[in-house]
Amino acid sequence: MALQKLTNEGYYKATQTFLGNGSVTVFKLLTKNFDPLPTEEGEFNVYINNVLQAASTYSYSSPNLTFTSAPTSGATISVELNDFDRAYGTYQSIKLDDIINNFIISYVGEDKIISKAKRTDVAFHAQRAVQELNYDTLRSEKSQEIEVPPSLDFVLPHDYVNYTKITRTMSDGVQRVLYPTSKVSNPEAILQDSDYKYIFDSDGNLTFAENSETLKKFKKASAAETNTDKSNDADIERLNEGRRYGIEPYHAQNNGSFFIDNNRGKIFFTSNLINSIITLHYISDGVSTSDIKIHKLAEEAVYKYVAHAILATRANTPEYLVARFKKERFAEIRKAKLRLSNLKSEELAQMMRGKSKVIKH
Repeated sequence: MALQKLTNEGYYKATQTFLGNGSVTVFKLLTKNFDPLPTEEGEFNVYINNVLQAASTYSYSSPNLTFTSAPTSGATISVELNDFDRAYGTYQSIKLDDIINNFIISYVGEDKIISKAKRTDVAFHAQRAVQELNYDTLRSEKSQEIEVPPSLDFVLPHDYVNYTKITRTMSDGVQRVLYPTSKVSNPEAILQDSDYKYIFDSDGNLTFAENSETLKKFKKASAAETNTDKSNDADIERLNEGRRYGIEPYHAQNNGSFFIDNNRGKIFFTSNLINSIITLHYISDGVSTSDIKIHKLAEEAVYKYVAHAILATRANTPEYLVARFKKERFAEIRKAKLRLSNLKSEELAQMMRGKSKVIKH
């Protein structure tokens, strides 16, 4: 079981203090103050008697900080991690390596459920568990904010799996939801000559334009044009005196629209969104980094997932044992969903009061 190594000072301030004696030039950073330790000089600042030191006055090779000349006797040396590099709230998660170690200790061995298992097998199934749980249970939601460039496109993040919503930030800071357009695509546009014949390259392969004419027209369109269902406009407006009965919800707004081209890994926006602040809220599978973590409320669900996966893929495993762990896996995933839903009685009561004014305090 992984334990919290940081002291309170290390967690809240991310600093370590030394006292100079006029001769020592090398000072060792400790994991009780920094967890993990800084990897390079740009991740922290060094102060002597509250005066910021130039980077040329010291060098760093983890875990040792070396000064070019020894600080004077009695000088207070403070190493402070940059705010950007501080990791808060880490205690709520457990590292994947710790989960693998815990599983092997608890489940693998003589007189245990799994007599033997390779660490690589456990690691594979644990990673698959993290991926599956991130989609529906953990909801590992991330976000990226950009200003829409003149090209009206946005490259999808490297760990993007699916989006939850895309919003536009207004001048008052309120985020308004953008809706995708369902009648736009970005097909491969074959290049043609003046006689409408296909153009081939030197190898005899078809040549394609970077973007299709369909997408170009979408990017030029205003939100009003894109969000209007132009089918039978005249008939609808004449029969209903200008009212739009049956209009699709994504047409009934003027915030702008977008189209996601998964093949090219880009999001395209309508022209009215140029220079707007857009936030992409998306989910990842949780394994895009080397330091994979999982919420402690779902820790037991990972153990049951891995145990069931190993038993289910192993020959001659009694069927009742596979069924047992399948049931336990389902129960633990359900329990994790309930815990991570983070429902609070006070918040539920407040929501109910908003639904019905009859309900009193």
